[in-house]
Amino acid sequence: MKKLAAAIVIILLWNACKTNTEKKILPIYGSREPVTKVVNGQTVTDTIYQTIPPFKFINQYGDSISDKNLDGKIYVADFFFTSCPSICPIMQRNMLNVYKAYKDTGDVKIISYTIDPKYDSVKVLKKYADKLGVTGNAWWFLQGKKDNTYELAEKSYLVAVKQDSTVKGGYTHQGYFVLVDRQKRVRGAYDGTNPQQVAQLIDDIKSLKTEPASATK
Repeated sequence: MKKLAAAIVIILLWNACKTNTEKKILPIYGSREPVTKVVNGQTVTDTIYQTIPPFKFINQYGDSISDKNLDGKIYVADFFFTSCPSICPIMQRNMLNVYKAYKDTGDVKIISYTIDPKYDSVKVLKKYADKLGVTGNAWWFLQGKKDNTYELAEKSYLVAVKQDSTVKGGYTHQGYFVLVDRQKRVRGAYDGTNPQQVAQLIDDIKSLKTEPASATK
C-alpha cells in the first residue's frame, strides 16, 4: 500500500509539473504571406503576418495617441459609441473586468474607438470614462476621423461597423474585444457581451504575457 501511495504521489506531481510547463499558444489571425530570403547562405522562408497599421487619434484627456504608444504592449481593442442604446453598456461593464485585472501592470492597455466621432467629443469621452470609474492611462477612449476608424475596424481588427439610420442609435457594430500582441498581431476575438468569453480573454492575456516575442502558430 505504501508503494502504491508513493507511486500515486509521484504521478500527481509529474502531472502538475507537466501542466505548469505547458503554455497555451494563441493563434494569429488575419492574412499572412510567405517571404523567402537567404540567411547565412541558406534559403529560408518566413511568414509575415498581418499587423495593426499606424494610426493617430485623440483620447479622453485630449492627448494624441498613436500606434507608437502601444509599442511593446499587449492591448485589447473594441468599437463603441457613448450614446449606444444596445450592446455598448454591457460591453463596457464587462471590459471593466479586464481593466481591473490589468490596470496596474503597465504592459497591458485597453483602447475603445468611438464610431460616432461627431458626437463623442473629448469632453463626452472623458465624462463617459469618469462614469465608468476609469482613471489613468490603462484604458483610452479614442476619437478620430470616421473614415479612418471604420477602415481600421474592418480591415485590421476584423470588426464590422456601420452607420445605419434604420436602427436605434444610428449605428451598428460587432461587440468583439480584439486581443493584440506586442508585435501588433491579432491573437483573439471575444464576444464582449458574454462574461464567459471575457473571462477567457483575461486568461489569454496571461498566456500572452508569458509568450516569447518570436512565438507563432
